[in-house]
Amino acid sequence: MRIFAVAHNTFRETVRDKVLYVLLFFAGVTVFGSKALGWISVGQDIKIVKDISLAAISVFGALIAIFVGASLVYKEIDKRTIYTIISRPMHRFEFVVGKYLGLMGLIALVTLVMGLVAGAYVLLLGGTIDVVFVTAVVLIFWELLVVTALAVLMSTVTSPILGAIIVFSLYVAGHASGILVDLPPHFENTWTETIMHVLYYIIPNLSNFNIRPEAANGVPVSMAYVGWAIVYGTVYAGMLLGVAAAAFEDKDV
Repeated sequence: MRIFAVAHNTFRETVRDKVLYVLLFFAGVTVFGSKALGWISVGQDIKIVKDISLAAISVFGALIAIFVGASLVYKEIDKRTIYTIISRPMHRFEFVVGKYLGLMGLIALVTLVMGLVAGAYVLLLGGTIDVVFVTAVVLIFWELLVVTALAVLMSTVTSPILGAIIVFSLYVAGHASGILVDLPPHFENTWTETIMHVLYYIIPNLSNFNIRPEAANGVPVSMAYVGWAIVYGTVYAGMLLGVAAAAFEDKDV
């Protein structure tokens, strides 16, 4: 109940955040503006609209998680409201988990709304929404689970600005992690190769959640792969949340 109370209060606070509505506005502009790019490729407009719409859900969902989540715990410390909270019979890990769940409630709502808007727009243009498109939205949500956990972790250890920069950098790196193992031949059997391989396994591989090309072209995706990606995201987010809780336990507030 204590975790639920923190989560409910966090959800109410984040829903009123002005940054949320600014980012949602630009997400809408991107989705509806994707038709303009579709005109460039004759006969490919629906595919392009689907691809750009899913990309917008991922990018703007991540930006919401980053800008709102990076200040989630820090804001409580800065305003000194944290002293009132932790003085009650509540464990610190319960506070961190509650904050995370509250923000995830917002992310779930945002992902659902953007997914419904994108789907309705595709239908309005004469396209179809299949299982692969819905699955792509679900995997984007699981990707945002990881990004949000990263943002909450950074919120417990550093300032909002630095935390947002770090999480955004990891978001970009997570989508390009393949380059860490696809090295030129002259890097073989060197320290650089070893370091790159270590980073490959440390940085969250967010490309695991990217099935936009399949969704845009209506190519079926194995449910085994989808299940594996969901398990990967859940475990990774859980580990990050555990580290965040441990960091907050040792924080001098």
